[in-house]
Amino acid sequence: MKTFLAVYTGSAASFEKWSALPEAERKQREQAGMKAWGDWMAKHQAAVVVPGGPLGKTKQVNGAGIADIRNNMAGFVVVKADSHEAAARLFEGHPHFTIFPGDAVEIMECLPIPGQ
Repeated sequence: MKTFLAVYTGSAASFEKWSALPEAERKQREQAGMKAWGDWMAKHQAAVVVPGGPLGKTKQVNGAGIADIRNNMAGFVVVKADSHEAAARLFEGHPHFTIFPGDAVEIMECLPIPGQ
C-alpha cells in the first residue's frame, strides 16, 4: 500500500457563489454536505490514515520574511491505496465538490525521503 495526501481545493469565486446562496439553502446544503462527508469517511475508513480537516489562513516564509498569502487549499486527508489511480477513485463524486463549493480534490503520493 502507498500513502497519498489529498488536498481539497476551492477558489475565491466558488466561495463567492456559495456565499450568494440564500441562507436557508446554504444551511440545508451544509447539513446534507456534512452528512455526505461523514458517510464518505465511514465508507472509506479502512483507507483513511489521517482524517485531516479544514485548513485556515496561510502564511508563507521565504528569504524575504513572513507574509500572509492566499491559495486554493481548503482541507486535507491522508489515505492509503494500492495505486495513485486507486487513491484518486476514492474521491469520485466527493461531497467537497458535489454539495459544497469546493472545486476539486488533488491527490499526490507521499514519497519516501531519498537515502532513508
